This record gives sequence, C-alpha cells and structure tokens, in this order.
Amino acid sequence: MTKLRVVVLGLSLSSSWGNGHATTFRALLKAFAARGHEVLFLERDVPWYAAHRDLPNPDFCQLEFYSDLADLSRYRSDVAEADVVVVGSYVPDGVAVGEWVQGAAKGIRAFYDIDTPVTLAKLERGDYEYLAPNLIPGYDLYFSFTGGPTLDLLMDRYGSPAARALYCSVDPDAYPMLSCEKRWDLSYLGTYSPDRQPTLERLLLDPARRAPHLRFAVAGPQYPNSIEWPANVERIDHVPPDDHPAFYAASRFTLNVTRADMIRAGYSPSVRLFEAAACATPIISDRWDGIETLLAPEREIILAREPEEILDVLSRWPAEKCQALGRAARDRILAEHTAAHRASSLEREFLIAIRNRCPGHQRVLEVGI
Repeated sequence: MTKLRVVVLGLSLSSSWGNGHATTFRALLKAFAARGHEVLFLERDVPWYAAHRDLPNPDFCQLEFYSDLADLSRYRSDVAEADVVVVGSYVPDGVAVGEWVQGAAKGIRAFYDIDTPVTLAKLERGDYEYLAPNLIPGYDLYFSFTGGPTLDLLMDRYGSPAARALYCSVDPDAYPMLSCEKRWDLSYLGTYSPDRQPTLERLLLDPARRAPHLRFAVAGPQYPNSIEWPANVERIDHVPPDDHPAFYAASRFTLNVTRADMIRAGYSPSVRLFEAAACATPIISDRWDGIETLLAPEREIILAREPEEILDVLSRWPAEKCQALGRAARDRILAEHTAAHRASSLEREFLIAIRNRCPGHQRVLEVGI
C-alpha cells in the first residue's frame, strides 16, 4: 500500500502539560502511522511546553519545531508536496498559519478542531485567535471534536465543504486496566478552566466538604491560589500521561467535567472520558446531549447534576457494582473508540477527499478506499 504523506501543524505533540491535545495527537498519529503512512508534525517552540516536554522524540512520526511564522517557511516544500496538510485548533498565529498552508499546500488541506464549541463561540464574538470564517471554506475537510448538529452548522453557515466528526480516542496499550489499592473515592484530572470550575465545585468540592470521611483528588495545572481546597482533597499539579493509568486505578470513581460551550453544543466527549474508561475506572459525568451515544447511562457511566447524587453513589455502590460498570465502559470503548478506529476513519476521509479533488489520481488507485 502506498504511503500517504501527511503534515500536521498542531498545538503540541511534545508536551502534555496544560493541554489535552498532545495525548489526542499521540494516540491518533501513532495508530495512523501503524497503517503505513508517513507523518511530519510541526510544533511552535514555546517556553511553557519546552519546559515540560514528556515526548521530545516520538518513534511514530517526525517532530520538528519552528520559532515563528518566518521560520515555518523552512518547511514549505514539505507542505507543498504532502498529500494532506492538517492544521489544528489553538495553533499560535493559527489564522496566519492557515493562510500560509492554504497558499502553499498542493494536496488536501484539513482543519482538526479539538475545541469546536469553543471555536464557534469565538467566531460568534469576532475572536479569530486561531481560525477565521473566511478560512473554513478553504479547508477541504473540517474534522470536528464535536458531532451532532454542529457538523451541519459548519457546512451550512460557515461553508465547510465537508465537516466530519473525529472524536478523541485512546491508545489501549498506553491506558491499560491496572489493579492497585484505592487511594481516592473520587478523582478529577484536568487543567483549570474558569467555565469548568463551577461544575467541579458542585460535583467534587461540595461533596468533599459534606463528607470529610471520604477522599478526593484534583490533578492538573493552572488552578489559582484563591481556590479553597477542603482538607480531604489532594491537589496534584500535573500527572504525566505515563502515570494516568495508575492515577485512574487508584480512584474508586473519576469525574468527567465538560466545558460550558461543549455542554451547549453536546456531542463533545473529552479525551479523558475515553482514557478513564479504557482503564476500567467507573466514571461519573455531568450531563450533555449525545453522551448516551457513547456510553450507556447506569450501565457504562453515571450521570449527575447535584452533589447529593455524587454522595449517594460514593456511599451506596458496592465494589462489585462499581467494577461491573467500569469494565462495561472499557468493553464499549475498546470496541468503538480506540485510536485505531479513528485512524481508519481519518485514512478513509483523506482518500475520499483526494479522489474527489483529483479523479483518477494514481495514489488513490494504489491505496484504494
């Protein structure tokens, strides 16, 4: 099978500190490369990621750093000759990067939005931090973190030629089911976000205050010093990806908290949802449209709105019931939502786009769809 040459300009591959993009890209591109394709990842060299690099030399793709837009021109020939060039959300100077890619790339041009509801809210406000409306029709494919009605909005209102859902996923080899002593009754893993904090307060900190005999943990960077943490909540500044499975395994339950824009849009599962489920850790999540299409409530996931619901689960669920829920979620994720599933979808969409743009293209004939 002929290789596809793909260039990705993403927020970060080298550092998982303060972002969920890195683990998403790692799982997806590792699985995509395993299908025989060649990937070059271009990452802006910024000090906050440079100081926290936990994958400086990936073995599944070529990783290069550029210092600014002018320095990016060193890779013009790579971009021009690639079969597909993908620009990611939250890339620094993303509008200028997108304009440059759309001018330089001869192959398929795609946008991978790992923040779609946030992106659309920004566009509504006229905030073009990394994407502008005029760029969307110039991307042959718009891969969206969010599915459901958002895909129609991207095509009907913003002129995307093809908006496709590309949910986050998990590498099962990196997120195994471990057996260890439970350290916390309920944990949360995620970077601080102002619009997530009220839910974290309601579904974790409030239960912690009401149940001082239970143990809780909140892991992730950038939480302000002004937060008053209950004494039974352990704060962990950062958990590197290699330690995520052990973190989940030490939790009786883990909490999934969704950003406000993503709750409004629905169909926006966090990468942490897939990772925790792959580890067979029972998940309690806030509610949003579409979550039931991924995991069945009460059988594979617990949905909650109020602290009383959290305390009821933590106090009343026996270990056997918890384990059954966690394993059912793991089975569902491994059957439908691994990085291998996403890589297969990505390959198919790339090949369809190449065929539609260039009928009879020899590389498509060699690869097939």
